[in-house]
Amino acid sequence: MKEIRKVRLFPNHNEKSFKVAHELKQKLKSRRYDLSDDSCDLAIAIGGDGSFLRMVKQCQFHEDIYYVGVNTGTLGFAQEIYPKEVECFLDRLEQKEYQEEKIGIATTKVTTDSGSDVFSSLNEYVIRDQNLKTTRFRIDINENLLEKFIGDGVSIATSFGSTAYNRNLGGCMVYNELHTLQITPIAPITDYNQGYQALGNSILIPEERVIHITPDQACRNFIITTDGENKFYSNVSSLTTSVDRKIKLLRMREYDYTRKIHEKFL
Repeated sequence: MKEIRKVRLFPNHNEKSFKVAHELKQKLKSRRYDLSDDSCDLAIAIGGDGSFLRMVKQCQFHEDIYYVGVNTGTLGFAQEIYPKEVECFLDRLEQKEYQEEKIGIATTKVTTDSGSDVFSSLNEYVIRDQNLKTTRFRIDINENLLEKFIGDGVSIATSFGSTAYNRNLGGCMVYNELHTLQITPIAPITDYNQGYQALGNSILIPEERVIHITPDQACRNFIITTDGENKFYSNVSSLTTSVDRKIKLLRMREYDYTRKIHEKFL
């Protein structure tokens, strides 16, 4: 385990989160941790799941940082610690009573007629027509055809993101350690006359496989929503997605994914 001395806080912009951040900062200083606004060994999000996403993105998905969250939001599925547990968390941090959980990050390359763009996603990205019309594209896994899709769009979720928007679309929840990608259709339809027949359910893709999306020539302008942020792309010729790296979450020794699902969703 990496030695943790430099800590950076990422509080949400509300009164409760700022209050918890102030108290946590004082406790960290009293224990002689270095508070950083730059590089760090441990990044702590204070807020809800959105705060956790923003933290990881601000840290550029750095693989040598431990990530953890203090839940001052609502659901807080990504957050490990409650405010009343902060003192206990710091005690256990000093005693190294924690475990490391690796989370697969999806990397996607979008190629257009004018160039290319590469982005990472912790939860998922969703691809839809810019005008939210029916869209068509071919999906291959490695070099093998999976389907010719027609419908409103698809979500490509990581295992970590399987409990987020993917779940609302009817996709399955996946244990984090599997590091899969999950393709979940959005309002798929079948058009036998044009050779399009979309799967009606989600499908899990092993981490060593690559997803290739090739748009129909008449449907090449997309809005891509990555972890809740929208970006428009015109004249897209292809997208490729794979799990090519992993970040490290800090978990308490008793953390269990099954228990987390039960507590948050049942």
